[in-house]
Amino acid sequence: MAKDVLCEVNNCIYWGEGNVCNADRIYVVTHKQARARTTEETDCKTFEPKG
Repeated sequence: MAKDVLCEVNNCIYWGEGNVCNADRIYVVTHKQARARTTEETDCKTFEPKG
């Protein structure tokens, strides 16, 4: 498992200084395809906007 998960989405509640993701878990899904072949075919479902 990765030690550091980096994220540049600074309007997410899990975003931390230095672009570190502070979520306990990361959930990434594919779009409608059975297999993702590019980055654009995936989404991070862990994202939650800051209030």
